[in-house]
Amino acid sequence: MIKNAWILTMNELMGQYPNGYIIIDDDIISDVGAMDSLPNDIAYDKCIDAKGAILLPGMINTHTHIGMIPFRSLGDDYPDRLHRFLLPLENECMNEQLAYTSAKYAIAEMQLAGVTTFFDMYYFEQQLAEAAEEMHSRAILAETVIDLVTVDVPEPMGGLQYAQRFMQKWQGNMRIQASVAPHAPYSNTIEVLLQADGLSEKYNVPWMMHVSEMDFEMSKFREEHHQTPIEFLEEIGVLSPRLVAAHCIHLSDHDIELLKKYDVKVAHCIGANTKSAKGVARVRDLLAAGVSVGLGTDGPSSGNTLDLFNQMRLFANFHKTFLQDRSAFPAEEIVKLATIGGANVLGLERQIGSIEAGKQADFILIETDSVNMFPIFDPYSALVYSANAGNVRDVFIAGKQVVAGKTLVDFDEVQLRADLAEAMEQCGFKTKALKAMEEK
Repeated sequence: MIKNAWILTMNELMGQYPNGYIIIDDDIISDVGAMDSLPNDIAYDKCIDAKGAILLPGMINTHTHIGMIPFRSLGDDYPDRLHRFLLPLENECMNEQLAYTSAKYAIAEMQLAGVTTFFDMYYFEQQLAEAAEEMHSRAILAETVIDLVTVDVPEPMGGLQYAQRFMQKWQGNMRIQASVAPHAPYSNTIEVLLQADGLSEKYNVPWMMHVSEMDFEMSKFREEHHQTPIEFLEEIGVLSPRLVAAHCIHLSDHDIELLKKYDVKVAHCIGANTKSAKGVARVRDLLAAGVSVGLGTDGPSSGNTLDLFNQMRLFANFHKTFLQDRSAFPAEEIVKLATIGGANVLGLERQIGSIEAGKQADFILIETDSVNMFPIFDPYSALVYSANAGNVRDVFIAGKQVVAGKTLVDFDEVQLRADLAEAMEQCGFKTKALKAMEEK
């Protein structure tokens, strides 16, 4: 039992208990309510006093690339850093060990920040899935498919075959789902996109793709097809509720209609999108149309941090400014995007995303003792405008505590960093990165 918590259920009614309790039975929430209604005869093996901490569902990162921690802070302000730094170093240095140690470090960063579920697309996803399993995280991990030779497959589009093997292997896992992620509509053939959609349908898992993110992408489809990327995807028949479209920065009114018509989900990465000066997606219009939207960090090389506190604050600041409307997106609506909104995007809303009896026990406690957390008139405002990842005190995933008192329970953060540094040293990553910086 967790007692004396300020519980934000994030359920359909947005109910909350300013002084509440939650009962966990193995990996399931069995009861939640106000302390003054706690049954006298309830039995429990362990009791944690929240001491007024805010308890809410674990946050859900709907789009990231956890294997890319080594690239963080590299060439951040350079034009075209993707082709000048990231792709060359990725091709030279990325390997199974580097991806695996990066994944564990990234997952640690997310767990310490209250992220209990994430949707990843990268390479060496088998190793990344093993890392997520070891760290007791909940995740969907998707192998990237692209029309290039990559670090883990020897031929263009080879990620599709990798994904087939990968998805078959992880069937039936309670926390880990394996999937497929064509990089973008412009970097795959129609045949590959159809096959990826087919794999998603066969294994009944979401799949992901970068969509309507780049200026050149929009020009390409306009000039070659007289369509937007989303119109193109509708024409070939791959829009469905299983597709998670990452970014969706450049949308027409018709695009939004199509996303709603086919119940396509959107992963919105405000931090990475604005850092790269790509634009602000039409999230208010998406939500008004009934499109499911969740928050994502993008990779640690794009948005630099993997926590959703940053994303919530950036979301508020950019969208209010973009719309010139201070009242746009009240704080509770932004917290919804980070929790139950993300669950809807990943198709996991029946399992996670709210504090309700029968759901998986994925929840976090945000301490209210630090100087930045007093006073609190509105807990949602405190989470969006005052709190940061350092206020996350305890984290539970499927009933297991993975963070206690702001510390990883089963892993040593210092050792995870040392392991990653060693993997970077073995492949010469730092030396090559510094040389690339000097040359540019």
